[in-house]
Amino acid sequence: MEIYLDNAATTRVCALSAQAATAAMTSEYGNPSSTHKKGRQAASLVKRGRAQIAKALNCSPDEIYFTASGTESDNWAIFGSAAVSARVGKHIISSKAEHPAVLKSLSELDRRGFEVTLVSPEPDGSVSAKSVLDALRPDTVLVSLMLVSNETGGVTDIAGIKKTLLENKSKALLHTDAVQAFLKVPTDVKALGCDLLSISGHKVHAPKGIGALFVRRGLRIAPYIFGGGQENGMRGGTESVPLIAAFGEAVHDSLENCPDSPAMLRELKDYLTTRLSVLIPEAHILKSDAPHIISISLPGYRSEVLMNFLEARDIFVSRSSACKKGGRSHVLEAIGLPSSVIDGTLRLGLSRYTTKNELDIFCDMLGEAKNTLVHR
Repeated sequence: MEIYLDNAATTRVCALSAQAATAAMTSEYGNPSSTHKKGRQAASLVKRGRAQIAKALNCSPDEIYFTASGTESDNWAIFGSAAVSARVGKHIISSKAEHPAVLKSLSELDRRGFEVTLVSPEPDGSVSAKSVLDALRPDTVLVSLMLVSNETGGVTDIAGIKKTLLENKSKALLHTDAVQAFLKVPTDVKALGCDLLSISGHKVHAPKGIGALFVRRGLRIAPYIFGGGQENGMRGGTESVPLIAAFGEAVHDSLENCPDSPAMLRELKDYLTTRLSVLIPEAHILKSDAPHIISISLPGYRSEVLMNFLEARDIFVSRSSACKKGGRSHVLEAIGLPSSVIDGTLRLGLSRYTTKNELDIFCDMLGEAKNTLVHR
């Protein structure tokens, strides 16, 4: 029996999403820019996908731009907004616990003459409005922060940070990487108050290779790819109709057929943490508000050894973000955890397909690992 608990890295594609992609590749395969019937069919799929995602974010379809990934969406938001804001100022605020897609983009902007302030995260990996206020300057033009930490599950109060910016009459744009938040915690862009928001398909049971960027109506950022005028002239290149259709259907499926998924995930997370605290009381379980991400550590045991033990029993977890490729977590370092905890950390990501039986087996096998493996 295969038990997949690495859904923060990627998710299994749902049936409706796979069917939509197949139909777009085999039946409605026209170029959406073509004016004949096959092109109009493809353009209709793109329009439908855009509307489905806009509904989930409570925005207008014309505020949604398709990209190839959450990473591209982050890059575009950061470089695109910096390019049009440089005449106003060159100061950017972010945090030490951001995804590499953000941190490496900011590092490049720093090289180009921008000044970047990376604030320290809270113990759960979130970022407080106070830390943003303390770093805020008259020349701050962008604040970029994750809504949900991809490693800890900490939830940042983006709406509170927007309120802080407004109260201080800041002209800074607010971007949030909502890749881990989308369809798990509220991502109503009007309630959040963000100007830009990044999401990714493969975190919500759509295929890899498709993402989207919300750009608030009236905000003009620099185009990302120049070409044939697709995406309202902002991102050239023929749209990936199968992936867009698949992304839209995955979102639609979640909203219409699994509306209680966040509550179910919360119940599973509470069940897991309660059972683990009884079975392995010495385990370090990081408290966080996201319903689907759990960071667990067995101090004195190496993460990779625990992962190998579990993998041999067809249980799949990770030690940190998949983008780190096994490297040490900069997020856990940023929140100040001791080395013994960091080196024994496992990250679990739950999905709507996760069951209590699977979590029971995981707990039993982690307990067996603790009793079997050599303690460092």
